[in-house]
Amino acid sequence: MGICAKELMRWVIQPTLQRIGVHSPVAEQLLLATAALESGLGSHIKADGQRGLGLYQIHSLTHRHVWDEYLAHTPELASTVRGLASQHDFLEHPHAELTTNLSYATAIAWFVYQRNDDFELPASADAAQLARLWKRYYHPKSPLSVDDACDRLREVARTAEAAA
Repeated sequence: MGICAKELMRWVIQPTLQRIGVHSPVAEQLLLATAALESGLGSHIKADGQRGLGLYQIHSLTHRHVWDEYLAHTPELASTVRGLASQHDFLEHPHAELTTNLSYATAIAWFVYQRNDDFELPASADAAQLARLWKRYYHPKSPLSVDDACDRLREVARTAEAAA
């Protein structure tokens, strides 16, 4: 059992994106889709045999690259993201924040996308477009095809609607 999609969107994704200066319904949908594809909306935070962590299954090396190759070049944004992290725990175990801090993990997941020079967020997106963005920029090595990812997203949407 994972997190309610509507609650994740309202209480985590939207406020986190606003905090980092992103105001886009498509960005919100993309992060919700990413959480759905990566962890089943939090059904697991460390899957057996996988190295990804948390709701978005972010690998520690990817986490480091976001900081070293993207956020380090934008100090004000880096400060904002660092402000989302726990004061003490982040210094000792920065990758643990990906499993224990939903807002921080959400911000880092967004920057996994945004750090790509050719990344462009469309004005609107359906499940197929979200699946293509996920596959191209977030998890290109996933064995899941774009079509299979799209089917999963549609199933998550149906489940969320049925639960509402």
